[in-house]
Amino acid sequence: MPSNNLYIISGGPGSGKTALLQALSNHGLTCMPEAGRSIIQDQLAIGGTALPWQNPPAFAELMLCWDMRSYREAQLMQGPILFDRGIPDVMGYLLLNKLPVPPHIEKAAHSFRYNQLVFLAPPWPEIYTQDTERKQSLQEAIATFHAMSELYAKLGYEIILLPLVTVAERVQFVLNKISS
Repeated sequence: MPSNNLYIISGGPGSGKTALLQALSNHGLTCMPEAGRSIIQDQLAIGGTALPWQNPPAFAELMLCWDMRSYREAQLMQGPILFDRGIPDVMGYLLLNKLPVPPHIEKAAHSFRYNQLVFLAPPWPEIYTQDTERKQSLQEAIATFHAMSELYAKLGYEIILLPLVTVAERVQFVLNKISS
């Protein structure tokens, strides 16, 4: 079920994805939030254990559910919709952590298709920071970027690297790509 108006922005943590999506939202585009950060916040709030540092398989399942719901919701919307990560990122998360990828997650990554262009934010040490939800080291962020790059290429997407420029310049870059 390809959806040409659905665009993924992926990459490693701390590479400016969320700031870019917020700026794109301020330009009037619809942006779907990242599953992982919200799930971590919710799990911490309720004392849940589906956390990446506690139960990675359960965390992956919650991300898959969130991302599939976001995908279906976005299909009902008009215009370009931008996602802070997508369903394939769940598969990438498991592969990165050397965990088995259940067949239903692999099927979801192949079945729920987004626009052919996938924007990847490369590692950016100058802006990288850790916080309550982002506990990965810069080295893990770099590994995540490479894992996502390989996975999206393997799934047949065309990877567009985001330039290491200001948020405003990144916004213009993305707008130019999705309007052409």
